[in-house]
Amino acid sequence: MKTRVLAAIAVSSFAAVANAQEAYPSRAITITVPNPPGGMNQITAQPLSAVIEKLTKQPAPVINRPGGTAAVGTAYVATQKPDGYNILVTTPNIYLVVEKNKALNVESPYKLEQIQLLALTSADPLVLTVNADATYKSAKELIADAKAKDGQLSFSSSGPYGVTHVPFAMFLDAYGLKMRHVPTTGGGPAVTQLLGGHVNATSQGRAALYPHIKSGKLRALATFGAKRPATLPDTPTFIELGQPLEAYLWVGLFTTAGVPDATLKSMRDLIRRALTDPLYKQAMDKAGIEIDYRDTPEFVKFFQADHKRMAPVVAKLAKEDKK
Repeated sequence: MKTRVLAAIAVSSFAAVANAQEAYPSRAITITVPNPPGGMNQITAQPLSAVIEKLTKQPAPVINRPGGTAAVGTAYVATQKPDGYNILVTTPNIYLVVEKNKALNVESPYKLEQIQLLALTSADPLVLTVNADATYKSAKELIADAKAKDGQLSFSSSGPYGVTHVPFAMFLDAYGLKMRHVPTTGGGPAVTQLLGGHVNATSQGRAALYPHIKSGKLRALATFGAKRPATLPDTPTFIELGQPLEAYLWVGLFTTAGVPDATLKSMRDLIRRALTDPLYKQAMDKAGIEIDYRDTPEFVKFFQADHKRMAPVVAKLAKEDKK
């Protein structure tokens, strides 16, 4: 009898320990934004943090780790313990940095194999934009002036070989233009450069630009989307203008590769609940961002297609830099 009681206690204790180990999350989940405040990643991360805290009753601090066109923050998450307590919120820069270094024969601060894809949150078409004080009323007028001044006009980006530099390079190449590149440390600073009249144009995600377009400070000339965004119904796509240019400032959630399957399943479930929560949708609607939630399998397909489209442009930029 005593033996059976001890065995029952042992089984009960083992089950309690197992359940405690399976509980997720049991502590803070750190959300890393690999850029300065103000860009798409920050716009996505802040409400995500609030909803995760609401759902889990655990802290979910957002930490900005800018530098190296998002390489610093991405490398940080890539090298953390794969326990499910780190989430990276980032853009195509995650692979653009790797492609750039490969093209320049430079060691990359991380490998894509060190990163686990979790979910796509949004896919915002980039928008070619100028200051409202500029004389350009259309993309055609900007193109004509850029051709006439041959390298005298300038454009800002979130960083060399970054998610807003590469599409602008696609635009320049498509129309045979030369413009001076003014790289910054993120989407926010790149928009600030345009607002201050320090550059002639930029191509950024619609969400980061829309408040300034709506207020009349900036003017949208064309979008890189497959169709016109609902918030910019009068702005033509490049496809409409005769150039098959397509690029998105998508935002995805990632973590360190190697997270145990059970924990990874819990992470994906938590992210699904967070991204479909009314509080998150309300915040995205307010920012003018259309949620495009895709779980890991669908995100992987999207990621691979986008990578294939952008990688050749990076290689071409690197070849030009070597000259």
